[in-house]
Amino acid sequence: MAFSRRQFFTLAGTTAATLVVGDTLKAVYAKAAQGKSLRGLGYGPLKPDPDNLLDLPNGFNYRAFSRTGDIMADGNPVPGGHDGMAAFAGPNRSVILVRNHELSPNSSTEVIGQKYDELCNGGTTTLIVGPNRKLIGDYGSLAGTYRNCAGGLTPWGSWISCEENTSTPENTPETIQQPANSGNFVPNPNRVSKRHGYNFEVPASITWRSVNPVPLVEMGRFNHEAVAIDPRTGIVYETEDRGDSLFYRFIPNKPGKLEAGGILEALVIKGMPQVNTKTDFPVGKPMEVEWVRIEDYDPKEDTVRKEGFEKGAAQFARGEGIWYGNGEFYFCCTSGGANSRGQVWRYIPGRNARDGGTIELFVEPNDQTILDMPDNIVVAPFGDLFLCEDGSDQQFVVGVTPGGELYQFARNAINTSEFCGACFSPNGQTMFVNIQTPGITFAIWGPWNKA
Repeated sequence: MAFSRRQFFTLAGTTAATLVVGDTLKAVYAKAAQGKSLRGLGYGPLKPDPDNLLDLPNGFNYRAFSRTGDIMADGNPVPGGHDGMAAFAGPNRSVILVRNHELSPNSSTEVIGQKYDELCNGGTTTLIVGPNRKLIGDYGSLAGTYRNCAGGLTPWGSWISCEENTSTPENTPETIQQPANSGNFVPNPNRVSKRHGYNFEVPASITWRSVNPVPLVEMGRFNHEAVAIDPRTGIVYETEDRGDSLFYRFIPNKPGKLEAGGILEALVIKGMPQVNTKTDFPVGKPMEVEWVRIEDYDPKEDTVRKEGFEKGAAQFARGEGIWYGNGEFYFCCTSGGANSRGQVWRYIPGRNARDGGTIELFVEPNDQTILDMPDNIVVAPFGDLFLCEDGSDQQFVVGVTPGGELYQFARNAINTSEFCGACFSPNGQTMFVNIQTPGITFAIWGPWNKA
């Protein structure tokens, strides 16, 4: 008997499921099939939202703001494609959010400001939220970039926005044949005027204007997804959204000054050169790693991952969100696992750049009733992970305890669009998260300490 995601948790008597393996997992499903209850985890069942926006556990509340089409403080409409985001301390107990917009040149909305590429619509907006969790104002802060999917916050108070595209003027000509081989040429809706596939830095400040967009070229030109920074060393860890992606680190020449350049490297699992990590890895087994240097970090074609793989780097199944917490990095592989429903990996860095560190598979349920294609990720102040799903069915924010137990925390009650951009306010009392389409940002608060 097959169960839908909703049926599984109804049978289980809770919106939480324990991530277990082998015979224990079989026992869990056997109990569910018999209609028996499982011990409740997380914050309890989700309550239907009368406004049909966001289902949350009892005791939690939300406020929605900065929706696509709303007029911002700079006089421009809020762009669509809300995506990765981070929260920073602002003046007078306010919170500054820097939010990505995953927009292509042919998108119907755009970030307006000083553009890197006049033909591109992506970028970031900056939001100022008061201590009452109400929006004070928002404005375009990075413009003219291509598909800003995720990124990462820096210890020095800025957001690194990542382009998930490697278009160049050469591979996106001004016109294309439509239909193919018809001899009828029409304008290319995704044409660009500059090379893409870079990271850009956006200070978390209240300037009410966009930054001068400068690509951080030596961090690599590839299909960027997200970054996270080790505050001890300043080393930046980067994910790549490809089926054969690599896991990278960038060692800056001057920690805290990414524009000064540095060294780009890819992760190799010792004794397992060129291994594909999608399947057949045990959960919770640390493996020692080393790093190989990427020489051609700004190639004409999308070949950074090919160079790394030739040198022995491990492949990951669509590396996406990454977050740092308590000396560890957690990152999602959206299509990892035997059933392609997602993995979470944990990387623990060494004491210095010469010590490669260890990596281990932390979560792999292999069942979409438990986890369905995790994308963005955040480490909560109290230690749990929160994963934003980007699957094909209902979308949830899924919590993961330090022991590897999974539970549903929030459900998109509008549609099946993905969650993204989960992050916590500096005081740890508010989670901010986006629904991508229609673009909406939420502030969520409640009894976080009563899990």
